[in-house]
Amino acid sequence: MTIQLTEKERMFLEDAKINEEVCIQKYQNYSNQVKDPKLQQILSKLAGEEQEHYDTLDTLLKGEDPKINVPKPQKPNQNKQVTIENNIQGVMSNKKDEVICNDLLSTEKYVAGTYGDDVFESFNPIVREAMQHIQKDEQKHGEEIFNYMYSKNMCNVK
Repeated sequence: MTIQLTEKERMFLEDAKINEEVCIQKYQNYSNQVKDPKLQQILSKLAGEEQEHYDTLDTLLKGEDPKINVPKPQKPNQNKQVTIENNIQGVMSNKKDEVICNDLLSTEKYVAGTYGDDVFESFNPIVREAMQHIQKDEQKHGEEIFNYMYSKNMCNVK
């Protein structure tokens, strides 16, 4: 089934693709910079999920239904082998990881907000459903980063 996009939908889908591309690059680059293996794993996983968002947006822009509710096959877990050097980290490494996490959390807040606008500006119900789905995922990404930060005493919730 071909879906018809309004000019406004096409514009915000193109913008969203750019945002997703930035997210993919950030997660990939940062996963290579952080010291904590657990954080590396989280960021690599989130990069893959951002790629799925990008692919969904690309499918919509081609006028095709991305079939949001169809379960996707699970990818094998690609855990990196952890060395002793990666486990022994000083305060400075933790500080760098904290700066990276703060940047990613800010990015997720921004991106989730833009998807909120897109939901309200979607005329096509398929586009609206896709934007809601991606926005919810972005909120989960932010939650995952926040929970990691909290577990490492990188943020204060009091």
